[in-house]
Amino acid sequence: MKGNRDFFVFKENKATMKAIWNDTVIAESDDTIVIEGNHYFPHDAINASFFEKSNTHTECHWKGTASYYTVVVNGERNPDAAWYYPSTSEMAKSIENRVAFWKGVKVE
Repeated sequence: MKGNRDFFVFKENKATMKAIWNDTVIAESDDTIVIEGNHYFPHDAINASFFEKSNTHTECHWKGTASYYTVVVNGERNPDAAWYYPSTSEMAKSIENRVAFWKGVKVE
């Protein structure tokens, strides 16, 4: 971490972004925050009908403990394809409760 907040770059994005999996828009917002190349969507921007809570949790040394969702579209499951930080460190407060994607979920 180098003890320097400027080491981590947070970028607000006001373009409308969509998270798409299995040809379906699962999240859409014009208020994402980009960090480490990932768009973090506001929690209320996800379509909750496509998300199931997962028991998976991981630790990030500077953000905190991540929780995961399995994405389910048209009966197909993408385990742990979305993550969020329900409670972050002070350095990552701007992404607290925001949702990011991987595992084949396209963000465009």
